[in-house]
Parts: sequence; structure tokens; C-alpha cells
Amino acid sequence: MKTKVIPVDRDRPEPQAIEEAAAALRAGKLVVFPTETVYGLGAHALDPSAVQRIFDAKERPANDPLIVHIAHIGQVNQCAAAMPAGARKLALSFWAGPLTLVLKKKPAVPDLVTAGLDSVALRVPSHRVARALMEMTGVPVAAPSANRFSRPSPTTAAHVLDDLDGRVDLILDAGPTDIGLESTIVDFTVEPPVLRRPGGITLEQIQSLVPEVVLVEGQGRVDQPQSAPGQLTRHYAPRAVMTLFEGPPSGVVERIAAEARTAAAQGNRVGILAPEEDLLALAPLIAAHASVGRISVQRYGSRNDLERSGRELFAAIRALDETGVDVILASSVGSDGLARAIRDRLMRAADGRIRTVV
Repeated sequence: MKTKVIPVDRDRPEPQAIEEAAAALRAGKLVVFPTETVYGLGAHALDPSAVQRIFDAKERPANDPLIVHIAHIGQVNQCAAAMPAGARKLALSFWAGPLTLVLKKKPAVPDLVTAGLDSVALRVPSHRVARALMEMTGVPVAAPSANRFSRPSPTTAAHVLDDLDGRVDLILDAGPTDIGLESTIVDFTVEPPVLRRPGGITLEQIQSLVPEVVLVEGQGRVDQPQSAPGQLTRHYAPRAVMTLFEGPPSGVVERIAAEARTAAAQGNRVGILAPEEDLLALAPLIAAHASVGRISVQRYGSRNDLERSGRELFAAIRALDETGVDVILASSVGSDGLARAIRDRLMRAADGRIRTVV
């Protein structure tokens, strides 16, 4: 089966394209669509057979729950048994947008969607194509990121095709996504509420409205149901072995330069993933190895423009991996605000291999 790709206008999505995709979802097919975060792999959330196709296409373990997308806050009661006051406050402030709320589920939601847990993760996407699709479909849509399990999330339709061509029925292609990082997840099934995954809505923004929300940066066990998507230590990962370096920028640059020289001398092809300021400082090292092709570099944004860093991160990881490097040495852009979400993705892409420079 070859996957059908339909180009759509991101600002004024063509009704015919949306109608075709909505009909496919209602019929139990898999439809990939853009959101403001990343591309999602959608299926009718209340149809267990359709949901199973998501897990088969992604090769995703059944203990990793899915996020259910809805058109507006009024559809929460289709899936959730209750909505605490704090959750409603966040929803009214940040929906439509990159925020997922974990709530107690209704029996109508299949256990396959929730990894057998009594909770369901819900969000209302703000991307106009996604919103139009949710409204036209008229049913909740389960939609994890549209990539093979544990691979970097897709921010373009081309990324989706790299991973899932022939495994999904239809792709709505509206160009690159805006944020490039998955949604923030806040769990209201526990007390106090827990921020399970940092994303496009920062912890600081969440706590300004619901101060009792706490951050938990643990890693889920592979043999147990996950409390929310994105909890495993290895996630968003390239094929190459990746290491993340943290600390003062000047020290990080020096350490990456030393590690790159050593790895190249050992015959490895080395990739460097870093914001533009770090690559500028590494320019002499890069130039020295350019002629022998031992070091490849890929920029992801800037320390001074975290939104661009988030938008470019997954595409940069994929692009560097495609060069065939053996190892990737990455630098972080910090750990506060939006940088917290970027660091989370880098740490999981590195499978927990973090080197702290003092």
C-alpha cells in the first residue's frame, strides 16, 4: 500500500481534503495530520481496531498511552469522567494549544488508548488543519507523533514518509509545524497535579495559574504502563549514539571539541548538534576536519531564540543522522522555560547519556 499525500493550505485548509481525511478516520483508517507541535498519526479513538493500527504502524509498545485530540473543551465529557477546577482553568487559558491534560477516563475509551490505566490524555490542537479535521470528523481522535516508535518526532510530511510510508493511509501535508516540540502534559489524576512532560507551554506559565502543579522528571520503566507519553529514557532518538553535554557554554564547547578530536582520531564519523553560537566557537575544529569528512555539524536554533531552537530540533537530529555519523555530540540551550522542554528531548534522544561540564 502506498500512502496518499494531500497538500493542504495551512491557513485555509481545503474542505475537500478535510472531508476526505475525516471520512477515512470515521472508517477506521490511519490519517496523519499537522498540529502546531508535530505531525500526529490519527485514528478513531473509540474504535479499538483503528487504535490497534496505530500501535502496529509505529511498532509502539501497548504500555505507552496515546493522546486523544478533540475539537473543543465541550467534547471533554466524551472521554473524561471529570475535569477538576485546575484542569479547567488551564484548558480555558491554553486550549486550543500545546497542552495535554490527563484526567479520569470514561469506560467508552478503549483500554488500548490508555495502556489499561483509568486515565485519558486529552488536548485541543490549535493548528487550523488539525482543528478543521477534528470538527469535521466529529469523534475523538487518538494521535501520537507520526513516526516509528522512539525515533525523532516528525515536523514535516517528508519525515513521516521516511518512517511510515506504506503503513498509513493518508497524510495531510501543510508544511513544517510551528513549535516542533510535543505538548506539555499535566496530570490531574494525582494530588498535587504533576507536569509529566515539558513542552510548548512552560512550567512557569502553568504554575502562574495553578501554583500547586509540580514537576516530575522521572523515567518510566519499560515493563510497566506509562503514566503519560514520552516518559521512557530512550525516546526521540537517532540511530547514532548520542551524548548530551551541559554546563557553561564555553566549557561545553571545549569539552565537545576534545571529545570530537578523540572520536575522529579513533576512526569514527562524528556529528555535532548545537545552537549557532556553539558552532561558531567550534569553527576552527570543524574546518580542520572538513577535508577528511570526519566531522559533520547541524545547527538547531540559537541560545537567544529558544522558539527557533525547539522548531528546528527534531529536523536537525534527523538531518545529522542521515549523514551516517557514528556518534553525535550535542549541547543544550539551558534548562529553564522552553529550554526545559528542549533539554528533555535531547536527554531522551541521548538515552540518558549526559556529561556535566563544570
